Amino acid sequence: MAKDFPRLEDNHRDFIARQHIFFTASSAANSHVNLSPRSTDTFRVLGPSQVAYLDLTGSGNETSAHLRAGGRATIMFCAFEGPPLILRLYGRGRAVVRGTARYAELLSVHFTSEPMGARQFIELDVELVKTSCGYGVPLFHYEDERPSIKMWAEKKGEEGLAAYRQENNRVSMDGFPASPFEG
Repeated sequence: MAKDFPRLEDNHRDFIARQHIFFTASSAANSHVNLSPRSTDTFRVLGPSQVAYLDLTGSGNETSAHLRAGGRATIMFCAFEGPPLILRLYGRGRAVVRGTARYAELLSVHFTSEPMGARQFIELDVELVKTSCGYGVPLFHYEDERPSIKMWAEKKGEEGLAAYRQENNRVSMDGFPASPFEG
């Protein structure tokens, strides 16, 4: 049975802390809906109505572009182990760009160092928390994080990553501008 909550409660935070993966969905008017899997190692609950994750450089930058266009975002967690549950966080947010005071604050409070390839934070103001049964989610066993993105970023180096972001992360697939980057 689905239940709505105006904010994150302690049991929601506990559930999030046990997960290894979350999914971010975003859209803007007249755009494709983007859906991306993410590792929870960069996800942080900032308060009962705010969450953020450190976004690493990737092949696209759809979420940033959608949020900049005033679009909505949904973050979803689902239990692949243990009791079934799906938890969705609905809201509006923003990309917090590297080099800004807010980025530095989030990084210093929530991380011991900046991972290679860090691109921005995605910060979401949570307007609705919704849980549902999760009975249809299959059981999987978590093995480990893939080293691929870290190895790729280290091989590119800071200058290569900055050039990559300028070439590949400035606009969404639908032509919406994403948050600006250094370089």
